[in-house]
Amino acid sequence: MPYRILIAEDHALLRQGLRALFGTDKEFEVVGEADNGRDAVKLTGKLAPDLVLMDLNMPGTNGMEAISDIKKRYPATKIMALTVHKTEEYIRDTLRAGADGYVLKDSTYDELMLGVRSVLRGKTYLSPDVSAQVVSGYLDVARVVAAPSKWDTLTHREREILKLIAEGNTSREIADYLCLSAKTAEKHRSNLMRKLDLHNTAALTTYAIERGLVAKLAG
Repeated sequence: MPYRILIAEDHALLRQGLRALFGTDKEFEVVGEADNGRDAVKLTGKLAPDLVLMDLNMPGTNGMEAISDIKKRYPATKIMALTVHKTEEYIRDTLRAGADGYVLKDSTYDELMLGVRSVLRGKTYLSPDVSAQVVSGYLDVARVVAAPSKWDTLTHREREILKLIAEGNTSREIADYLCLSAKTAEKHRSNLMRKLDLHNTAALTTYAIERGLVAKLAG
């Protein structure tokens, strides 16, 4: 039977292109698509794919959080991160979240397929364009127990709410989206400001942009 693939990518054109690429090989079957991390988690439970191809920057629940959720709920599912980010921080955080592979979006078709097949066979795969220095830096960090950064003190929910704040959502909108009370959403906002030592929405938004949770606003 072919390997079952779920594509999580917020750009429709890229999703269609990836579906077409996998459609040329009988070894694979694309069983579903998601344009945000929240739906990717839901569809993983519903469709039981062998591998999720996961973009890291998506609206709402981003790819990093979705990877963590999927691995907690469905640990046997393989996850390949597909991203434009080449920094050591992104690679480290993505692998810590539970990703089995990391491929850059400017990779060739052959490289993508090599990575997918490697991950499906139980190996960890990193795109060759990720420099040896970045990989070495990740390994060094993994060996050292460092004092937690402000980012590391945030809970899964707080990171999710930080992203939603940076996307311009009010506390009421965040509460509705996450099925929380407005009071709870506002409490999370206060905790974020306290933990990050930031004192307004603009500062939280700037921090989220610096962390790569949302794209820099135009203008």
